[in-house]
Amino acid sequence: MTDLATRWPLLRPVQRRLDIAAGEMLRVPGRPAIDFSRPPGEPALVPADSMSWRVFKNPVTLFIGGVTAVLLELAEPRVRTGVWEHSSFRGDPVLRLRRTGLAAMVTVYGARSLAEPMIAGVVRRHEAVEGRTPAGQPYRANDLALLNWVQVTASFGFIEAYRRYASPLSLEEVDRFLAEARPAARLYGALDAPGSMAEMKDLFDDMRGRLEPSPIVFEFLDILRRAPLLPGPLRLIQGALLRAAVELLPDGVRGLLGLGGRHGLRRWEAPVVRAAARLAEGLLLPASPAVQSCLRLGLPANYLYPPR
Repeated sequence: MTDLATRWPLLRPVQRRLDIAAGEMLRVPGRPAIDFSRPPGEPALVPADSMSWRVFKNPVTLFIGGVTAVLLELAEPRVRTGVWEHSSFRGDPVLRLRRTGLAAMVTVYGARSLAEPMIAGVVRRHEAVEGRTPAGQPYRANDLALLNWVQVTASFGFIEAYRRYASPLSLEEVDRFLAEARPAARLYGALDAPGSMAEMKDLFDDMRGRLEPSPIVFEFLDILRRAPLLPGPLRLIQGALLRAAVELLPDGVRGLLGLGGRHGLRRWEAPVVRAAARLAEGLLLPASPAVQSCLRLGLPANYLYPPR
């Protein structure tokens, strides 16, 4: 096995830049850096030969899919109120995205002795998050239905971004990805998280009548357009990646939210996004949680990078 930069040395500057960018997105000020290479030999919640390890190694599709997931969360009024009133999205979107990204990386790649206490801490913090929506609906962050919705939005965003922009996947592979996520989802409290594409579709169908438009959706996108989310030259495609996230929304939800054509990809941007995602798919990032976790398990650094 090898990666693209080994085969084509001209790509090494791009590899280094992506490696730095991925590392920066996982640094949370005031918190010690997490060493995914330790403790040696300790397994993660998800095995290394899983679809999850393959999908989560791609920083471009993770960024796109994460934005898609938040857009779907903001369509549900109780989740929207909890996210908007009890997080730092408005004041510091970069910090909020870094915390979310780090939690996802620890959940998938981190050693169990690291992942399980982290998840328990998230659940404890969510216990204090409750209130009422502007329309008077009560909500609790640890409500089972809301946890299931948050889980399905994340799974949908990540797997759709990967298979749309990085690499096509079979239905069996998508079902594997969803089934692999269920044990960790249960630790978060999402006891009925979907384990297959059919179950995910059923949950979307059940939720459609509860989704609604909101100006907060547009405020969220405006904040992300202005925020320095990506470092250096990568910022040139930040707008395109945000529009790629809108493209992934199911048609009914996209129309409901009012995210018409001008919010989606321009014709020339689609191949740019695909090229960026496919390039990231083949470039080994030495400092990434994916590579460091392979080393923790005694696997080669290029374990997740099939030959091309």
